[in-house]
Amino acid sequence: MRFLHTMLRVANLDKSIAFYTEILGMTLLRKKDYPQGKFTLAFIGYGSESEHTAIELTHNWDTDSYDIGNGFGHLAIEVDDVYTATETIRQQGGKILREAGPMNAGNTIIAFIEDPDGYQIELLGPK
Repeated sequence: MRFLHTMLRVANLDKSIAFYTEILGMTLLRKKDYPQGKFTLAFIGYGSESEHTAIELTHNWDTDSYDIGNGFGHLAIEVDDVYTATETIRQQGGKILREAGPMNAGNTIIAFIEDPDGYQIELLGPK
C-alpha cells in the first residue's frame, strides 16, 4: 500500500494552481474537466504520481466557496530553511499565519501559511 493523494475542494482553480505551483514550487501533473459532473480535477505535486504523493484540487463549477470544517488540520511540507521559505512566500504574496520559529514545547522550526481557500500549510525544516 501507499498514500496516493489528498483532495482539497477549491473555489478558484486557476488561483489555487498558481499558488501551489508558483509560490510552493509544485508542478501541475494533470488536469481534466468532467462536464457531465460539472467539475474539474487538477493534480499537483513535487514529482511523478508513480513515486510521490499528490494533492488533488477539485473545483465544482457551481460552488464558489467552502466551509473547511473543524476536523481538518493542515498539510505539511518540508523545506530546506523555514525562515527563508516563509520570507520568499511573503514576497510572492502568500499569507503567513505563524512566523517561522521554534514550535511550542520543542526545538523544531515551523511556520504556517494559508492557501487561497484558507487551508493551512505547515512548513517544517529537515529532520
